[in-house]
Amino acid sequence: MTTVSVTNARAHLPELIEDAQNGAVFLERRGKLEAVMISPQHYERMVEALEDSEDIEAFDAAMAEEGENIPWDQVKADLGWT
Repeated sequence: MTTVSVTNARAHLPELIEDAQNGAVFLERRGKLEAVMISPQHYERMVEALEDSEDIEAFDAAMAEEGENIPWDQVKADLGWT
């Protein structure tokens, strides 16, 4: 993890991009965290993990709903998949 001021980031952008391949680079302005730079690979993994988490949450919510269960064969027939 690297933390650098925005001013320093401007002067050292190529090096910071290289650092971001191995971990997050935090950019501060006037001592306040303003942005985080990460590699595209890290970003994609984070987005996939978030989407997986949202899918699990939606599944859990659906399973918690009360009501009659519909057999899978009936669902396929209703959708014209059989």
